[in-house]
Amino acid sequence: MLDDFKKEWYILLPILGLLIFGLLAYPFLPESIPTHWNIHGEVDGWSGKTFGIIFLPLLNLALYFLLLLFPRIDPRRLNYENFAGVYKLIRILLHLFLGIIYLVSLLFAMGYPLRVDLIVRILVSLLIIIIGKYMSKIRHNYFVGIKTPWTLASEEVWFRTHRFSSPLWISAGFLGLILSFFKQPWSGYITFASYLIIAIVPFAYSYYIFRRLTP
Repeated sequence: MLDDFKKEWYILLPILGLLIFGLLAYPFLPESIPTHWNIHGEVDGWSGKTFGIIFLPLLNLALYFLLLLFPRIDPRRLNYENFAGVYKLIRILLHLFLGIIYLVSLLFAMGYPLRVDLIVRILVSLLIIIIGKYMSKIRHNYFVGIKTPWTLASEEVWFRTHRFSSPLWISAGFLGLILSFFKQPWSGYITFASYLIIAIVPFAYSYYIFRRLTP
């Protein structure tokens, strides 16, 4: 695992660097830091300064070790070799997402006039688009991808479900990206509904395909 750390300095360094940034920013932050924004773009959740500084970087670091562990403990660990590039891309995207959210939240708390709700919606949309683009390349495993009882039971169901879901995710991501620039509440409701659809429809589709393939 030490070799992994040496090869992945470009992932670990930004995570630790943001934690150092948070510690250096401590004297310039208010006692309460905003941690959640509602659908109207208004802050509706706060945390203490110390918790706000250390929580996301430590969560990001814990996620790093967890994602590094998955291919080692997955019963289908050999399949990770067949989508190693996609798996690394997903890991980088998740770390980048959390890192940007952390940085933006601290800058907002320090008084910079950032539209955090807009930034978050754009980031989520881009994340869904990129994952959707590479979804069909994710091979059968127990930790990454669309995991239902039926995709886990059959590699064919897994493959068909991910191939079917890929354009759905891409479409929902682009819809969310466009709607991000509308401040009206309806845009948030439509975006949320589209994300529910890309969770529910693949679940139902995997069952349908499983039933078709099962004698």
